[in-house]
Amino acid sequence: MSRPQMSPIALHKALSAIWETPPGWGRLSAVNHSILGKRFMVLALVFFTIGGTLAMLIRAQLATPNSAFIGPELYNQIFTMHGTVMMFLFAIPMFEGLAIYMLPKLLGARDLAFPRMTAYGFWCYLFGGTILIVAMVLGYAPNSGWFMYTPLSSGTYTPGINADVWLLGITFVEISAITAAVELVVTILKMRAPGMSLTRMPIFAWYMLVTASMMLIGFPPLILGSILLELERAFDLPFFDPTRGGDPLLWQHLFWLFGHPEVYIIFLPAAGVLSTIIPTFARRPLAAYNAIIVAIVSMAFLSFGLWVHHMFTVGIPHLALAFFSAASALVAIPTAVQIFAWIGTLASGRPKFDVPMLYVVGFFIVFVCGGLTGVMLAMVPFNTQAHDSYFVVAHLHYVLVGGFVFPMLAALYYWLPHFTGRSSVYRLSVPAFWLILIGFNLTFFLMHLTGLMGMPRRISSYPSNWGWDWLNLLSSFGGFIMTMGFALVLIDIIMQFRFGRRTRRNIWQARTLEWAMPTPPPAYNFAALPTVTTRADDLDPGKLGAALSGGDGYLGFARAGRQETLGVDMMSGEPDQVIILPRSTFLPLWTALATGVFFLGLLFKVYWIVPLAAVAVVILFLVWPRSLGAKSDIGPIDIGQGAAVPADVEVKNNVTWWASIAALAADGTLYASLLFGALYLAIAAPGWSGDSAAIDWLPTMGLGTGFVAALLARLARRFNAEGRVPFGWLVGAATLSGATVLACVLGMVLIGDVTAHANAALRFALYSYCAVHAGIAMLVASHAAWRWRSGHVSATRATDLRLAVLWTDYAALALVPTAALMVILAVAGGGA
Repeated sequence: MSRPQMSPIALHKALSAIWETPPGWGRLSAVNHSILGKRFMVLALVFFTIGGTLAMLIRAQLATPNSAFIGPELYNQIFTMHGTVMMFLFAIPMFEGLAIYMLPKLLGARDLAFPRMTAYGFWCYLFGGTILIVAMVLGYAPNSGWFMYTPLSSGTYTPGINADVWLLGITFVEISAITAAVELVVTILKMRAPGMSLTRMPIFAWYMLVTASMMLIGFPPLILGSILLELERAFDLPFFDPTRGGDPLLWQHLFWLFGHPEVYIIFLPAAGVLSTIIPTFARRPLAAYNAIIVAIVSMAFLSFGLWVHHMFTVGIPHLALAFFSAASALVAIPTAVQIFAWIGTLASGRPKFDVPMLYVVGFFIVFVCGGLTGVMLAMVPFNTQAHDSYFVVAHLHYVLVGGFVFPMLAALYYWLPHFTGRSSVYRLSVPAFWLILIGFNLTFFLMHLTGLMGMPRRISSYPSNWGWDWLNLLSSFGGFIMTMGFALVLIDIIMQFRFGRRTRRNIWQARTLEWAMPTPPPAYNFAALPTVTTRADDLDPGKLGAALSGGDGYLGFARAGRQETLGVDMMSGEPDQVIILPRSTFLPLWTALATGVFFLGLLFKVYWIVPLAAVAVVILFLVWPRSLGAKSDIGPIDIGQGAAVPADVEVKNNVTWWASIAALAADGTLYASLLFGALYLAIAAPGWSGDSAAIDWLPTMGLGTGFVAALLARLARRFNAEGRVPFGWLVGAATLSGATVLACVLGMVLIGDVTAHANAALRFALYSYCAVHAGIAMLVASHAAWRWRSGHVSATRATDLRLAVLWTDYAALALVPTAALMVILAVAGGGA
């Protein structure tokens, strides 16, 4: 049956009515990726302003010797908060916001895979960051450094809630990072324009796919470390106490398992920006596209083998020092591949210069210097001399500011016309660039010299007779010059939003899909979804945009008030499902508020409210799917262009399934980190001694009930596929998962005094992990049973049952290494 053709204006009005966010208070219910991406970036800029202000206070304190500007306690808070804000509240959320805003537009989709999860992540980011900033204003900011090394951050040396603010606030914020990582991985793999195979993706999507995958693997060790340290501070479980079998170095291992990959997690999105901008201004396609993909995958792989790079002076065996030194130098190769590809693109093109290119040139100057000092610090003899000196501070800022801030400023000026539909009026951007470049180098280049002259980092004052005076004064002077440059950038942005001239659609004559839509973009991005038959960063947005605006493409119509976009085959990009997205809702806000109550209860030690808040969070999450799915089989749906595909609820490998796989990858990494911590303490902790303990056989009981629960879930899936009733099997799976929870809880109770030794504390942690995941399996199986009773599950619509199998399998498999470790820990003893 042919569908009547709508005029472009009528099509725009019909799609806007479906996709627009309600006005007024309804804006708080926004789930649209364009709105949320801008919110992430604006909030990140607010935190950047706060972090920059703290940096100026640091430089004011260090401008002169024996300064009394601020005392040591306040300085420690400011120093800690500066690093925390810049690393956790600015850099990562800023590129998350850019990716959330840009990726659907670059990929030819109408939104991300899970809009409500994006909104939940934003609210967690806002509330977690607010906890940290309010604590600082009230004088309770963390003061142990942004790296929170133990034992300095333990309850003995840092009483009060200062360190708890960091541990709980950062964990709250990291929820946002994990949700964004899952969202981005699934969107890139499954929600591209028809015909856009992996080999045709825009290079920025490749960068973000690798970055998001690194976040899934890199962030869980920090989350685990924060949980263990908070358990030690709040309940005296001695994971890091060397007098009771713990080891402070375990914190460093867990922190830098996150911390060094984070440098590349921050750099790679910025490099993706450069790989997008440089071809536009070089007026030719990016050189060495395939080599760059290999380079960024290699960089991601190598980055997880470098964490001891930060621990060369803690007493690591010489063989390990040699290995990690070589790996630290080796990572320079994939970095160089990208830099030479960018230079080759410019050299073989016809470059034109504008403000974004100024910041690209600034990047080359600053980042290459940072890379050279990085190779120096990768060499153990030099690192031993320069460790914990201002030379490291200089290197860190050359890499992070050069590798992230300069490319992000280039991105700001490149895509600001896309956000606003306006061009710059007041040419403040050029003097702003020179102030930032000159001020930055004056500030941080001189720190190389003070570091080589012996000035240690993290000190609040210094004597006047060591030759550092004039270098520190000039550094502080340069810091204020750089601040004036950033202030001019802010003024320039405000002026463009307020007074900028309306500009044409593709102001830079770029070749990527985001310019094939009106600017600023509508809520639905594309009136019709394009077909991509060539590399997606070498298109003709002008011709493509005119056709799509008239509905010439896939889903070029409004239907039944539904927000529809396409899912595609992961490799080929061929359409394989219609994804029906949820409308605006306040549920993410309420869920984030309940999550905030959970963390505040832990922070203020109001423990009675913590389980209530946890129950509220679980109930709210269970409410989320109520509006999704269908109560009858739909069959193939017309998507235009003479094609029809099934709805996502009738597809096995839909986005919900892949999101669960991605979430389990992060979850499994956290578990692997816990297993690593247990083995590390059993092997290397200096206080691990004592008689062998009795072997605990309760995990065996849990293994039995856990694996039977997984078997029953599989039987339920099989019965459902055959058109038979799966309800009883699901109830049985949920019941036995609950029995597994009880077995684990009983094991936790029978351990005895978990504060006596790290051995007992580790067994408690392992039991806790298995109990939580058996509880999740119970909830997922129960939810699948409820969905079947409500008519949302059939032989075709079986996603809920597949998730029940996935989570019961994982909960059962998690018991295996726990049972093995119980034997190992019992044999290792430790006086537990």
